[in-house]
Formats: sequence, structure tokens, C-alpha cells
Amino acid sequence: MPSARSLIRSLLALEDEGYSFLVVPGGGPMADLVREIYSRGDLSDEAAHWMAVLAMEQYAHFLADGTGASLASDIRRPCPEVEPAILILLPYQALLRDDRGLEHNWDYTSDSVAALIAAQLSAPLIKATDVDGVIFDGELKSELQASRLLGRESCIDQGTIRLICGPLQGMRIWVLNGTDEWRFTDALKKEEGGTVIIS
Repeated sequence: MPSARSLIRSLLALEDEGYSFLVVPGGGPMADLVREIYSRGDLSDEAAHWMAVLAMEQYAHFLADGTGASLASDIRRPCPEVEPAILILLPYQALLRDDRGLEHNWDYTSDSVAALIAAQLSAPLIKATDVDGVIFDGELKSELQASRLLGRESCIDQGTIRLICGPLQGMRIWVLNGTDEWRFTDALKKEEGGTVIIS
């Protein structure tokens, strides 16, 4: 998202209100390049998986650059007393140690990584995306059962849907539009808007 770094800065500004975040980056244009190379038949699923995870690391550096956020190579909550209230995860080493639950194919993207990490931290998962929520049968839903999205294209990858219908049952994902940072933070504080996906 073009507004991604502005969103990081806006989230940092919420520190005084007691908010802190571990951000799991998407792969950005670097992952798109991996996908393009894969589509030509030049990569195995295994190589593409790890290259896409490394793309997430590259995008993490982009998000942190000039925003005031810190990078973290371990999965943990920020400690605002000694560091910025936003940590951006470098996921490669953590996933090398343990990526159980992720199949190495394009059904499992950074959404699935974020779901596993949120579950590990017993933390809520908020997906910042470029749409207002999940459109289902032509209608923007405020709440939707994950099972209804199985096999259907949406702004959440199929791997994540399978995870929250299975081993991560009980998890909720809040899908919010992150293209306008002020609207995003307002929705966050009011706890309204977007779509909540439940299992």
C-alpha cells in the first residue's frame, strides 16, 4: 500500500493512548516479483515460499525506514518502556525454526504467517488492506463466518481461512481499510468498521 509508512507513523502516535503493535509485514512488490518468476515455471514451491518470506523481510525494512518503528527478529510484544510501541517483524529466522501450519504454496501468504503469530501471542489479528472489508455475495459484511470463505476469493488468503477453520479455531480476524491512516486509527479506537471474520 502506498500509505503503508504513513499508517505505521499513525500507529506510533497511539503510544500515548496505551497502544502497541507487532506488525507482520506483507511481501509488497518484492513478493510480487517472486510470484512472477514462479508463474514462469522457474521456481519450485519450496524456493518460492522462502523467497516470499524473505520478501516480507525486505518490506519490513521499507516500513521501518524513517517511521520510528523498530525491527524485531523474534516473535514478541513490544515493550514500550524501553523501545518504540511498534515492532515490525523480520519473520525469516522465526519461520525457519518453526513454520508448522504453513503449507509451502501460494494459498499461504503473509496473512497466514500473521495468523500463526497472533495465535502464538494470544493477540488479536488486525489485517490492514486496501478494501473496506470482505465483500460476500456483493455485500460488505460486518461479520462473517470463516467457513463461508472456504474456496472463495477474498482479501484473506485461503491458507488463513483453513487455519481458522481448523487448528486456529476460535481466532478472529478484523479486516480494516488501511489506505487512509486517520480513518484506520479512528476505526481502531472506536472498534468499529471493516469485517470481523470468526471461526
